[in-house]
Amino acid sequence: MKILIANLGSTSMKYRLFDFSSGEGELLVKGGIERVNDHSAAIEQVQSELKEGGWITSEADLNAVGFKTIMAEGLTGCLELTEQVVESMEKCNYVAPAHNPPYISGIRLFAEKMPETPLVGLFETAFYQWMPESSRRYAVPKSWYDAGVRRWGFHGASHKFIAERSAEILGREDVASRARNLYVDEVSSQVEGSMFRVVSCHLGGSSSVTGILNGAAIGNSMGLSPQSGLPHNNRVGDLDSMAVLHMMRRDGLSVDEVEHALCNESGLKGLSGKYNDIRDIQSAADSGDANARLALEVFVKSVRHWIGAYMAQLNGLDALVFTAGIGENRAEIRAEICANMDQIGIELDPSKNGSIKAEEAIISSENSTVKVLVIPTNEELVVAREVKRFLENKQN
Repeated sequence: MKILIANLGSTSMKYRLFDFSSGEGELLVKGGIERVNDHSAAIEQVQSELKEGGWITSEADLNAVGFKTIMAEGLTGCLELTEQVVESMEKCNYVAPAHNPPYISGIRLFAEKMPETPLVGLFETAFYQWMPESSRRYAVPKSWYDAGVRRWGFHGASHKFIAERSAEILGREDVASRARNLYVDEVSSQVEGSMFRVVSCHLGGSSSVTGILNGAAIGNSMGLSPQSGLPHNNRVGDLDSMAVLHMMRRDGLSVDEVEHALCNESGLKGLSGKYNDIRDIQSAADSGDANARLALEVFVKSVRHWIGAYMAQLNGLDALVFTAGIGENRAEIRAEICANMDQIGIELDPSKNGSIKAEEAIISSENSTVKVLVIPTNEELVVAREVKRFLENKQN
């Protein structure tokens, strides 16, 4: 069984091809196209690369194309991307303006280019289906909740992979198995022995923190939209809702102007004044740029806030995990996040922390009661596994 995973951006397309003929999924090939102006041409290029590389002879060799879809009105889980499902995604375009439109456009183009190949999406909200209701609710009228105004949670595939892999690394195969089979068993199965408590920090251009108990999410720092939670590269993160009304009334801003400011000129870019890449921000801060230093401090403080929140809910912590672009590669950011946490059991080994980059490692000291890990995420593998499971269940 061969499954192609397509990761669609507004100006990019990345792909990975997995083979499930044996085992849990072998990565056959991966590739990507940047500065995409025509997604139709980009899809044709991917088709050509797969054929020219000998990975497929025709589209008939693909059992499905899988997508890491973001959100859809009233729907979540792993679903075939019928036109009805895509239309439900369109209803959330204003909530996820940077994410949903490129995926919707790409899905429809794939349907045109590969009409006989099933298209299946694992929604980013799926990992949070079994959060406690108190973790889902905002303090708004029930009519708003019924309309979908709730904490959905995002980066689900990444945090699910961390739930699985952290348990494997630390010898909790019972928890790892539960995490792998979560969408099948839901939360009915209990793990053997003691609880396994993890805080997963997906830190990158888009960032979130998730609390995980025995392989299942108890909450995510993102809420209704991927614009919430931590400060992102150029998206705001958490903000008092009255700020929007205040600026609209004060400066006469339109809805579109507010949306542009919150989604394109805020986050790390808004704080630093010009940079939205953590590498540029770190370099500027090291050179004495006060605004860049402030951006780092706000980001670090927000991560620490959510780590503390989930430690309180979990009544302690067994593992703290860093993943994604910043989490995997920026030792100085990890050090700042973990600084002065020894009284709550978190203590880095500076040598280990400074010597690794984008590789699996335990970077906590021998005295740290909480294991601190770096685990490169593998969202595409999670999506591929769930697409495979979806296809098998459909056949039965």
